[in-house]
Amino acid sequence: MKKNEIEVEYMSKQTVGFIGIGVMGKSMASHIMKAGYPLVVYTRTKEKAMELLDEGANWADSPKQLAEQADIVISMVGYPHDVEEIYLGENGIITNGRAGLYIIDMTTSKPSLAIKLHNEGKEKGIYVLDAPVSGGDIGAKNAKLAIMVGGDEEVFNNMKPLLEVMGENIIYQGKAGSGQHTKMCNQIVIASNMIGVCEAIVYAEKAGLEPNKVLESISTGAAASWSLSNLAPRILNEDYSPGFFIKHFVKDMQIALEEAEAMDMETPGLSLSKKMYETLNEQGEGNSGTQALYKYWK
Repeated sequence: MKKNEIEVEYMSKQTVGFIGIGVMGKSMASHIMKAGYPLVVYTRTKEKAMELLDEGANWADSPKQLAEQADIVISMVGYPHDVEEIYLGENGIITNGRAGLYIIDMTTSKPSLAIKLHNEGKEKGIYVLDAPVSGGDIGAKNAKLAIMVGGDEEVFNNMKPLLEVMGENIIYQGKAGSGQHTKMCNQIVIASNMIGVCEAIVYAEKAGLEPNKVLESISTGAAASWSLSNLAPRILNEDYSPGFFIKHFVKDMQIALEEAEAMDMETPGLSLSKKMYETLNEQGEGNSGTQALYKYWK
């Protein structure tokens, strides 16, 4: 038996606890269970987890209870304050956790918080990785997420077989917080790119072109991007369902702006995008997908 096969066989016996059964988390947790890992789930709205529970997952009433049952805890929640409460609150996993527990926070959160979790965990013998993802609901459903990881490299190597159940492009970026910093780079690219995608569609419409034909021409050339190929067709179909919520994207951009300012860096593209998305958020589009930026022109 090869080394990787031994690792997978060993890890498949470990119980995984998953916190956050949302747009992406549900698919990610499902892949884990289908790969043979016993699964325990917790989310604030139990109804969101019913499909997984019907398929054999176990339920935990709190993060603390989940940690008591799991060998590895994965979280995919909304905001940094959610992450801090889950891990460092009164019923938090690190607060009450046992030595030897593995934690993988896949929420897009603050690099400084990732470092804090790593350090707090280390004091208790708990191993912590920050591993935010990119790929949206499509990447989550197809187990093709890009996963960017920060933390101790040995811990990353131990957890890589599990990460491979959820994604394809899995790269160790460096010390604690590095995964979150890499995700900020990802969000900075998307922020300006989505403006370009939406502007191009509006321009095509105003010029009297057929937007679908325009996409056929430009999606394979120098303008090609994931957003152009995957989200522009949704816009043309008036599908604004969330692969990623606008309200969460605004949160991510705020984190990126704060980190950039701390490094004395100007981010004009990011600043403009955040302002536009905040306008939509204020207009009640917070639960729409990021492709709803198209409505800014409407």
